[in-house]
Amino acid sequence: MSRVLILNGPNLDLLGSRETEHYGHETLASIEERCRILGGELGLEVEQVQSNAEHELVETVHRAARDGTDFIIINPAAFTHTSVALRDALAATGIPFVEVHLSNIHGREAFRRHSYFSDLARGTISGLGPAVYELAIRGASGWLDARSDTRGT
Repeated sequence: MSRVLILNGPNLDLLGSRETEHYGHETLASIEERCRILGGELGLEVEQVQSNAEHELVETVHRAARDGTDFIIINPAAFTHTSVALRDALAATGIPFVEVHLSNIHGREAFRRHSYFSDLARGTISGLGPAVYELAIRGASGWLDARSDTRGT
């Protein structure tokens, strides 16, 4: 069973009540439950971590490299525009990842339009609300299946 880590950055624990015009009304707990169910349906072991602390997310990426995580889905939130440390952790591990955003970061304030992660990511999905997570899980599953097929397993 392939292992997928979903990382959520700062302030995403406030989903459902925070700036609903950008992020909607769904809570992180609800999104996490949907991800867990979909992952199970696709035969994926899904771990989910949210932190407001950059160093905790970096440590989680380091741990993922040691525990055999096959794929990462990351919503870096505000760290999208500021975290070289988290970018370096993802680059150092070599674990493939998809970057997701609930809102369309390219249609918002100018400072939100730059991501430190997009050029390293297998793909980016933004602006579709909570569906970005489901699309990313399906994308990860397809990528992992294709990789497995090329390895003959």
